[in-house]
Amino acid sequence: MSRFADEMTVVFWEEPVEIDSKEPALIRVRAAEDYPNVRIVVPHIPQGLDEEQRDATLKRLLDAYSAGLSRPLIAWYYTPMMLTFSRDLDASVVVFDAMDELSKFKFAPVKLLDLEQELIDRADLVFTGGTSLYEAKKHRHPSVHLFASSVDRTHFAKARTRQFEPADQEDLNRPRLGFYGVIDERFDTELLDRVAEMRPDWSLVMVGPVVKIAPEDLPKRPNIHYLGGKKYEQLPAYLSGWDVALMPFAMNESTQFISPTKTPEYLAGGKPVVSTPVKDVVRHYGHLQGVGIASTAEEFVAECERMLKLERGGEWLAEADLLLSATSWSTTQARMSGLIGELLGEQAQSGQSALLVAAE
Repeated sequence: MSRFADEMTVVFWEEPVEIDSKEPALIRVRAAEDYPNVRIVVPHIPQGLDEEQRDATLKRLLDAYSAGLSRPLIAWYYTPMMLTFSRDLDASVVVFDAMDELSKFKFAPVKLLDLEQELIDRADLVFTGGTSLYEAKKHRHPSVHLFASSVDRTHFAKARTRQFEPADQEDLNRPRLGFYGVIDERFDTELLDRVAEMRPDWSLVMVGPVVKIAPEDLPKRPNIHYLGGKKYEQLPAYLSGWDVALMPFAMNESTQFISPTKTPEYLAGGKPVVSTPVKDVVRHYGHLQGVGIASTAEEFVAECERMLKLERGGEWLAEADLLLSATSWSTTQARMSGLIGELLGEQAQSGQSALLVAAE
């Protein structure tokens, strides 16, 4: 989106924040740090509203704010849940950017599937963030496009050189094997627990927020370290201090269609990767020397041990770099922009447009 911001104003409409029931609804707008052409809009709505009142309030706020945006307006949905109050948005192009199969997630709203179908019917373009998602949706719309996970190689390559060690990681024993990302139902906690038990001398570093998992259900061992959520800018510093990067995803409905961006990010950071057999990981990266695929705890430990023996910056990394050289967010954005430009036609030549991202 920072690349789209070079061409137009980009607005992220985020989840609402509840305020006191006696206070009036309002929105707060701020510019994204380092990206002045990216605005973040957070609606604040009174607590205690029922679903109908909530949608009516959000619609009023959205209508008022979007009226001041430049035209043509591009509505970019990451989730169909925002349709409940944005159906009437005056958009010239509607994009559904499917990054996950949200209906497979734990606690997914019952109406999600109906809203997704409505969004697909309304959309001019459907983008999919992985091959499995593309295969699942390509017959549901006449213009579905695959944009597999890319990577900011320059950002994550910082991990290949020694970084200032984060304070909450610097004293952890080596070898260090790490994961960053959301820890939720897609994460195999039993696998993590078993690996920690089998190799008590390994430090298993978990970076990221815990969502939809009760803290008491997380495995607790002296060599498992939960460091909490970090900013994107901080990730290379943590990655730099690891010996192996992990992707211990549970093999369940919620991971059936995922295409983790972590895989190319870890490799760009110069770290070998061990993953459970996520379909898109196996077919796109499973052939690399620096990527191990493991189904059981025993296999996972064995693959980690193999990765620990790899020469730092050896042939395995050159092989990974060759594959990564074909992926770029700039190329991805240029292709997306071209598809949108074809739909806008003469409107695209005006130089004045806005992109509203439904990030709720």
